[in-house]
Amino acid sequence: MALTNLRNIGIAAHIDAGKTTVTERLLFFTGVTRKMGEVHDGQATMDFMKQEQERGITIASAAISTRWKDHAINIIDTPGHVDFTIEVERSLRVIDGVVALFCAVSGVEPQSETVWNQADRYRVPRIAFVNKMDRTGADFDDVIKQMNEYLDANAVPFQLPIGAEDDFTGIIDVIEQKAYNFSDTERIEIEIPEAYKAKALEAKNNLVEKIADYDDELMELYLEEKEVPVDMIKRIARRATHKLYITPVFVGAAYKNKGVQLLLDAVVDYLPSPVDIGAIVGTDIDDPEKSHTRGPSIHDPFSALAFKLIHDPYVGQQTFIRIFSGQLKSGMQIYNSTKGKMERIGRIMKIHAKDREEVSEAGPGDIVALIGMKLTKTGDTLCDPDHKLFLESIHIPPTVIELKVGPKSRKEQGKLGEALAKLANEDPSFNVRFDDETEETIVSGMGELHLEIIMDRIKEEFGVEVEIGEPSVAFRETLTREVESDYKHSKQTGGKGQFAHTVMRIEPNEGNGYEFVDVIKGGVIPAEYVGSVNKGIKKTLDRGALAGFPIVDVKVVLHDGSHHAVDSSDMAFQTCASICFKNGFLKGDPVLLEPMMKIEINTPDDYIGNVVGDLNKRRGKVESMRRFRKGAQKLNGFVPLMEMFGYATALRNISSGRANYSMEFHKYAPLPKAVQEDVLKKIAEKKKEA
Repeated sequence: MALTNLRNIGIAAHIDAGKTTVTERLLFFTGVTRKMGEVHDGQATMDFMKQEQERGITIASAAISTRWKDHAINIIDTPGHVDFTIEVERSLRVIDGVVALFCAVSGVEPQSETVWNQADRYRVPRIAFVNKMDRTGADFDDVIKQMNEYLDANAVPFQLPIGAEDDFTGIIDVIEQKAYNFSDTERIEIEIPEAYKAKALEAKNNLVEKIADYDDELMELYLEEKEVPVDMIKRIARRATHKLYITPVFVGAAYKNKGVQLLLDAVVDYLPSPVDIGAIVGTDIDDPEKSHTRGPSIHDPFSALAFKLIHDPYVGQQTFIRIFSGQLKSGMQIYNSTKGKMERIGRIMKIHAKDREEVSEAGPGDIVALIGMKLTKTGDTLCDPDHKLFLESIHIPPTVIELKVGPKSRKEQGKLGEALAKLANEDPSFNVRFDDETEETIVSGMGELHLEIIMDRIKEEFGVEVEIGEPSVAFRETLTREVESDYKHSKQTGGKGQFAHTVMRIEPNEGNGYEFVDVIKGGVIPAEYVGSVNKGIKKTLDRGALAGFPIVDVKVVLHDGSHHAVDSSDMAFQTCASICFKNGFLKGDPVLLEPMMKIEINTPDDYIGNVVGDLNKRRGKVESMRRFRKGAQKLNGFVPLMEMFGYATALRNISSGRANYSMEFHKYAPLPKAVQEDVLKKIAEKKKEA
């Protein structure tokens, strides 16, 4: 099959916009499934994890291959819940186009904005599907308006709904000026109803006017008021979509099977193939300034990106990869340039959600799972050993919430450690660390639901009963003013001693992470020990100095020191640098940083006063309010995570169960002085108890 007939697409949106239902309908109409699985009865093909079926939400982005009109389509269904944002992130890195779903009632919601911004970061072309047109309160025009206002999407209707809510009966194709009704499995072409003819023509003129900006020939026809051929409109609209100039908008009600076949046509017509995306650019392993391109061809050297690991109880670890160039065959030796080591390819699988089909080779554009990979993790580049390069990795957001975990019986300690290691391997936004001081295992993740589901999986998949402590906030530490620190480490314990001396300047480095600058002159610290100084500081960053939380956003300038020809060593300089840094850090007015969350609350007008009052009590700040629908408002603002534990219950109580909210990490911000004192006091008390 020609590469031009391949589509790698992701389906992404806010939770409850109907992503999984849309995917199930796509699979039904393309013949992958015989019956339509439903989210509400736990039968969705793409939601095959037990936790997904119980909660009716998608957690892991599942990949599935299908066909439509001589085209192969790889569909990746991604989660909408903000706790699983890493799943969206890794999918966007490897797909060529996105179907962005919007609920016709709720419009642009917080996670829609997050996904949109993520797609912008990777410059992924997208089309939009306004779903649930049959619901009470559905308003197609308002969703288009919101897309343009809040996402700057340049949204252009390529279809119009006939009616809305209970009266939603069909769809008008704007370009072809045709209309369709739908039975359970058929689309039936009909005349455009008289009442819609003028609107349909106006929409077509609007569409042609929008894309005329991107083609001189079309612009000429438009200005001369001549008929523009349908295939020309489609060709130029396709090009404008690929360049992110416009977002074509389609409409339907997936649950009622309305508009799904037309959406599949749109995927084929407007979303890009690997050929349209063209060559990807990677950096040279030895010289980051130098770049290499890899075209979507079997004749180019092999290159691929690992974007997901899944532990499967039957076949072990599956490593999902997207191949960008070259060919992959079973038994081949390839180079993992991230790890700097060779890997041997075992079995290659094409995935159909739960089912898998073994293949002997795969080529450009393919998304496959590899069985038996030893070293490869999410974000690693795989390439031809003779043509090495790095591909851009995957952006991993910081964790914001922590839990203490332990097994119910001591004999299961090893089993729990193994389970946590496997899950951390699968999910880079889930971290595990052991606190030496308190001898406790601490896990951290993106939110309460994220950690709740991981604890569930430990019980269900690994058979370990877990005891869980109170959730706590993953604070960070930083300093607020520049300081100078000078420390001499000297120990004589018979035989060879230890000697190291460092003088460093430590500065705030807001938003830029950790930076180490060496300005040593005259070799007062030999070059081989400068690396030891950096290593010693890095170890201290992880453990913190104020309260044991990781230190962020500091710049260290090493500018003086001394050494001893016999007694200086790597270890002596690591120890010296660690103490020197810690002493200086504590003099630099250190502060704790707390995760600030971006929050959006949808509430009926009746409860606005209660909701805002409660948010203020939690040190929250409302930034904006906008009309959500008749009688309801959307509140946007920022709030500290530490004040938000149990918020779902509180919001339910103050709004009689009618308000809902979603939250995502925004940034780390300094704790107010009084709150910091309180937090440090509690930490000190806990240490005493321990």
